[in-house]
Amino acid sequence: MTSVLIVVLNWNGIDDTEKCVASLRNLSYSNYEIVIVDNGSVDDSLQRLKRLAQKEPKITLLTNPKNLGFAGGVNTGIRYGIKEKFDAIALFNNDAVVDKEWLTFLVAGLDKKDVAIVTGKLLHADGKTIDSTGDFYTTWGIPSPRYRGQKAENAPESDYIFGASGGASIYRTSLFKEIGLFDETFFAYYEDVDISFRAQLAAHKIYYQEKAVAYHEQGATSSKIPGFTVYQTFKNLPLLFWKDVPTKLLLPVGVRFALLYVLIFGNAIKNGAGWPALKGVLAGIGYFWTSALWKRLVIQRNKKVSAEYINSVLYHDIPPEQTGMRAFRKFFTGKS
Repeated sequence: MTSVLIVVLNWNGIDDTEKCVASLRNLSYSNYEIVIVDNGSVDDSLQRLKRLAQKEPKITLLTNPKNLGFAGGVNTGIRYGIKEKFDAIALFNNDAVVDKEWLTFLVAGLDKKDVAIVTGKLLHADGKTIDSTGDFYTTWGIPSPRYRGQKAENAPESDYIFGASGGASIYRTSLFKEIGLFDETFFAYYEDVDISFRAQLAAHKIYYQEKAVAYHEQGATSSKIPGFTVYQTFKNLPLLFWKDVPTKLLLPVGVRFALLYVLIFGNAIKNGAGWPALKGVLAGIGYFWTSALWKRLVIQRNKKVSAEYINSVLYHDIPPEQTGMRAFRKFFTGKS
């Protein structure tokens, strides 16, 4: 029976974390443990988490002295999972709760040949609409959650996909040993798309399991910091592009990406978020030279699939939620 470590990251969100852990205790799958990583909380999280860990034999508490972001925080848990020789490591957002069969179906997905990551159906908290059924990476250089905002009953059937949501997915421990952990340069946002892209480049498959259901209070953590999402978006989108897009696709994807990036930047200014957007752009330029370029050299040199294969698993259109870009394209081409 596959041994699984579930990593839950907490940052000043103990009320959410307690609800999350309560749901995880009811899982039908038995061979699992939970590690809660406190990411430098400054509220009463640590004291309450210590009490929780003392009462629950399946729970281990790890602490980071400061907030390392999603990527750095979950990496603390992943390193623990590797050290303790778990077969697989599941990541789960602390502002979410699970259906009791969630882990059972995720583990079953790992039985498929070449599958290294399995993600499930992540619904919004009310269960009526979809948060994510995995991720696209588009030929416009922008990732997008599959089926976000659509009715729950319209969720797709189980299938192979491009990428998995870091908030509710399971990873073979061997994958991290092969391609590395989450890239902490991202801090938060798109680090899960990056590791999915790197897995694809290393010839691993990613699977969406429709019966693995969880419910997410979207943005409960990031909404605590004004401008955070905007800054991270403009910083991380170019990092993702430069690190992972194969050389043969750089030009066709890059031209579209540049156009869309400029349009999104203009929209940020229009909505009063120009300053965090500009800071993100400048940070992205800096990280290109200090991080992304050198990581790209390693990733692309070691890739095991062709650019043609990667092109075949991309979403060949503008991301569905980019209504402004679609309107822009329709004005010039007539295509919606």
